[in-house]
Amino acid sequence: MCDYSLHGLPNRLAREGEDLVAHRFCTGAIGLTAPGELARQMNSKTRKKNFWSAILETFLPPVIPEIPAVCIPPGAALRMTGIPLSLQRELGVGPDETVTCTQTSATPQMYHDAVRFANGRQILLQFLKEGQRVRVLSLGGQEPEYAGAESVGHAYPRIF
Repeated sequence: MCDYSLHGLPNRLAREGEDLVAHRFCTGAIGLTAPGELARQMNSKTRKKNFWSAILETFLPPVIPEIPAVCIPPGAALRMTGIPLSLQRELGVGPDETVTCTQTSATPQMYHDAVRFANGRQILLQFLKEGQRVRVLSLGGQEPEYAGAESVGHAYPRIF
């Protein structure tokens, strides 16, 4: 699962057991990435510079590679931890939940990546808070390629 807005970015498939974090990419979309990648980029931006390196960067700015998006296939199981209280109340879930990755639509140029909670409620990745932590439990599931809003009986585009 990598929403359409992340396709132009470097990306890779998630690995089982990997910890990920929700991040707002340069496209404005929220997706998942590895915390180590975020830290590496922050370190390269905050590195101390001497006078001559600052002058050089004025004329030749350093190329900082974009953080890769981590794609997760539909049906993968994730463990979300530290779910914000407002989201817990809205979805009727606890602070830590096991979720299943799903797609809400096959329509191009639309956000479609979501996570489904055990109670049947789901939320688009775009509405996760930046910094939300997840752990990839399993990449193999039996989730259909498209699990539209009608599958849970709601058509509201944010939370199903």
